[in-house]
Amino acid sequence: MKHIYKRLYIILGFVFFMMVLTSCKHGEGEYHSINDKIEAESKHYLGVTVSSEDHIGDIKTIQITEGEHMFLIPERKSQIKSYACTECHTKPLYEMQSHDVKKAHWDIDLDHANDNTMNCVTCHNTNNMNDLISITGNTIDFNKSYQLCSQCHSKPFEDWKGGAHGKRIGGWAPPRVSMTCVNCHNPHQPHFESRWPVRFNTQKVKERE
Repeated sequence: MKHIYKRLYIILGFVFFMMVLTSCKHGEGEYHSINDKIEAESKHYLGVTVSSEDHIGDIKTIQITEGEHMFLIPERKSQIKSYACTECHTKPLYEMQSHDVKKAHWDIDLDHANDNTMNCVTCHNTNNMNDLISITGNTIDFNKSYQLCSQCHSKPFEDWKGGAHGKRIGGWAPPRVSMTCVNCHNPHQPHFESRWPVRFNTQKVKERE
């Protein structure tokens, strides 16, 4: 009886080994998964290397990692006209406030939330204007201002990380470069106004009445 069981184990072991061996395809044009196929065949599609690098142009980028996603975003601080802020804000904000002095940012109209929810110091660090600040008091670099937006806009943030929200530079081919929140939205007035299309079908309006 033991001899029969031993032979049975050997046969089962051989069958298992053959199943593993035949399931792992290494032949030309055969891949483990659809993702492997896309990655392999997109490298030299029709003899041309597929890449988004040509579309990036002279945009200065930085690399970020958010969860399992790693990609490039436009560098922000060099694009801010009056950065570094401490060139003007030489003291903490509470030491610079005065009723007799004209506000430096008089032309900024904050239309993001009501006054009980948000004002300038909700996002700007009053002790060091070169950095932003989270609602828990953590420092946020201007280059990563999306971390500030994600505190309230968590669903769009998750979509953005995965590539479903926002605008990509180039295409879906690597390297991935995505615009950040402030590249499309004015952080002080993030809402997009409604716009009529260039061509408007007035006949449809009449039919709906």
